[in-house]
Amino acid sequence: MIGITEKEAAEKLKSDGANVLEDKKKTNPAKIFIGQFRDVMVMILLAATVISVLLGEVSDAVSIILIVLLNAVLGFIQEYRTEHTLEALRSMAAPTAKCYRDGKLKEIEAAALVVDDVVEIEAGDRIPADCVLLNAYGFFADESILTGESEAAAKKVGLTNDSDNSINKPNIIYCGTSATKGSCRAKVIATGKRTQMGRISELLADIDKEMTPLQKRLAELGKIVAIICLIVCVAVFVAGVLRGEEVFSMLMTGITIAIAAIPEGLPATVTIALALAVNRMLKQKALVNKLHSVETLGCTSVICSDKTGTITENKMTVTELSTTDNSFYFSGMGYKISGGITMGNENIAVNPKNETALTETLKCGVICSTATITSDGTTSSRRRGALSGKGEWTVTGDPTEVALLIAAAKAGITSEKLNIKKLREYPFDSETRFMAVFCAERSEKRMYFKGAEEVILPRCSQYIDEKGSFRPLTPTIRRKISERVIEMSDKALRVLALAYCVTENFDPERGGLVFLGIAGMLDPPRDEARTAIRKCSAASVKTVMITGDHKNTAVAIAKKAGLLKNGKAMTGAELDKLTDQQLDRCINNYTVFARVEPVHKLRIVRSFKRRGEIVTMTGDGVNDAPAIKEADVGVAMGVSGTDVTKQAADVVLLDDNLATLVGAVEQGRCVYANIRKFVRYLLSCNIGEVLTMFLGILMGMPIVLLPVQILLVNLVTDGLPAIALGLEPPEDDIMSHPPRSSSEGFFAGGLMSKIIIRGILIGLSTLASFTVITHMGGSIAAARTAALITLVVSQLIHVFECKSERRSIFRIKLFSNVKLILATAVSAAALAAAIMIPQLREVFKTVPLTSQQLLASFGISVAVPLISGIFGNKK
Repeated sequence: MIGITEKEAAEKLKSDGANVLEDKKKTNPAKIFIGQFRDVMVMILLAATVISVLLGEVSDAVSIILIVLLNAVLGFIQEYRTEHTLEALRSMAAPTAKCYRDGKLKEIEAAALVVDDVVEIEAGDRIPADCVLLNAYGFFADESILTGESEAAAKKVGLTNDSDNSINKPNIIYCGTSATKGSCRAKVIATGKRTQMGRISELLADIDKEMTPLQKRLAELGKIVAIICLIVCVAVFVAGVLRGEEVFSMLMTGITIAIAAIPEGLPATVTIALALAVNRMLKQKALVNKLHSVETLGCTSVICSDKTGTITENKMTVTELSTTDNSFYFSGMGYKISGGITMGNENIAVNPKNETALTETLKCGVICSTATITSDGTTSSRRRGALSGKGEWTVTGDPTEVALLIAAAKAGITSEKLNIKKLREYPFDSETRFMAVFCAERSEKRMYFKGAEEVILPRCSQYIDEKGSFRPLTPTIRRKISERVIEMSDKALRVLALAYCVTENFDPERGGLVFLGIAGMLDPPRDEARTAIRKCSAASVKTVMITGDHKNTAVAIAKKAGLLKNGKAMTGAELDKLTDQQLDRCINNYTVFARVEPVHKLRIVRSFKRRGEIVTMTGDGVNDAPAIKEADVGVAMGVSGTDVTKQAADVVLLDDNLATLVGAVEQGRCVYANIRKFVRYLLSCNIGEVLTMFLGILMGMPIVLLPVQILLVNLVTDGLPAIALGLEPPEDDIMSHPPRSSSEGFFAGGLMSKIIIRGILIGLSTLASFTVITHMGGSIAAARTAALITLVVSQLIHVFECKSERRSIFRIKLFSNVKLILATAVSAAALAAAIMIPQLREVFKTVPLTSQQLLASFGISVAVPLISGIFGNKK
């Protein structure tokens, strides 16, 4: 009996567990929500809420708690939605297997497979568990998600009782990989977490995520705000007591002003800015799993990228074909329908009908194939092929055979047009290293061959020249062909030779084949990847290729993609010889790492991190997952990426397009720049408000602004304008500056001095307005109204100054952010309503001002930014 019984399977399933990877433990929604309150700034706001209640300022407490809850809800919605989005991505798999149970072949859920089950696998199937081959018929598997190798791996029967599922064994097939050609029967030797994919998944559990740069900087900011609040409280208390005020009264006053110093809108504004950036990125096909990953992308200094499917298309493409007389070159990469053929170094356009050797070689490639290519549901044809220039072929089968079919389609050669009847097929075998097809063509019977050059060429005795005549294959011609093979191999092309003979009884040892040509193919770099790499270079972001592929192939692809800087590449074996300290010293000299395993990728990422780099790791295979999780930002491919990789990643590129990552990096830089902008704005405004009150007390002035007026200022200026400032579009040169250092403080670049100086000026302007109106004979109510106008208008003008850290208000694009214009207009209208509408005047204790008083308050408001714009930064 083949396989095991249902009873045995049930017992094994009970003892070994289901054949599934351990799911990432789902986060409890309540835990996600509570996690939003762990931020230092939020804790300060919660403390302020408690103090406000104790002081009887219930309205202040309510407003603060509403802001904190808004911040928590926004963060919760984003993380909770991400959990469900990843669930949807994971559900894209179709886990079934054809398995023998009780001697009968059944289709069962792959999760129910157990060790010793016997499965049948055909081309196109996904391998459901790690298995040892029992028999195989021309069987090939695409193991790129596990090994990084772009070429399908030839599999052959070895020890049928082999239970060692180590990687890269020819008699073992691995869970999650795909059968590309042939068929096999295999016995399950490992399931679930004991498979190669499962072991890599377990590696992820050992990697803990660190705080992002933004989280560290916001924690730093929270501590600074806490210190400022404490200093303000102590200073007001001491100053009042020294003037002879009551101790308790001054303690309460100090606490009240300290609470006013807290930028309560900051956490919500940060969260809103990040959430809106996430939405913008989603429209650009980048799904962000964690809000703070957006900003971390912006300070990325090194991108470690897998080669297959990320930098390259993961679509084999014939780029060159040589006959004995000519060399032909093919345009159109990957599965693109567009493309053509040129000849020689002069790129002379070719009419395939006039090139007999070329058409015979391509015809051989079509006949020696089990793959198919279709367009619009119809098998390929010249009419809707190379001439149409639209879309891509829909393909099935081995990538090498697909590449030959697409190359032939560019010459108008398809299986339907050939009208050849295949009589017998001899699949590619890893020992003979060639494939043969015996077929009937009109009245003649031929056997076509496709295989390794070193196997096919020695068996050839003739060749076809450019006119279609048969010629003897002399030693000189053989050397010429061999030299061409070396040229192609040096370009990291995979070379196949094609030939035929007019007999069925071909003896491989005797030879007698007619040589047709050699085809060179590679997995080409994505066009958009080349562009993305150039943009990253311009932004001083280093791109590094990390691949399991051969060194020569990796170097060739790196050159084509614009990655190789000094011709140096390091292999995994060379990396093993280095200590961590030696690797740290030399790692910046390399942009290509080849023949690496998952543990090597981890070492590379960790080495860059030890050097202070912010590392982003991209990839699609299971072999990328540990390094993706270790990186500061892990980026997975949404279409070709595995479930394990998506689960480990911070960002998922839904279109598998590396160029999308460049847009994400730009958004990250923009978000951080905008956060600095509205932090500058909020803190400057709050310092201005605190100084207005604090200096007024010190100078023995009447209360400059009443509590309700301070509430109005916070309502008018801390809300909409700050949020709108967080929506600023990227500045034109944002991608022309180097990324900021991981050790750079939040207030680097003189930001703190700008905040303090502008805050002092806002406070002094407000006091000046109050004093001027008083000296003009105005009442205290009029002076307070004028001070309110000056304070609000100064802040609304300052919001435009904060649009750029390097340019003055006269050198920025004032109208580039329509939302900021509208927010400012709404705030100004709210201020006007508080002064002009009688009912609101009663609430906010304001009075109408004379034209002279209005002119004075507005004049003082614009004086400081006017002088600063003229004499300040003129970049």
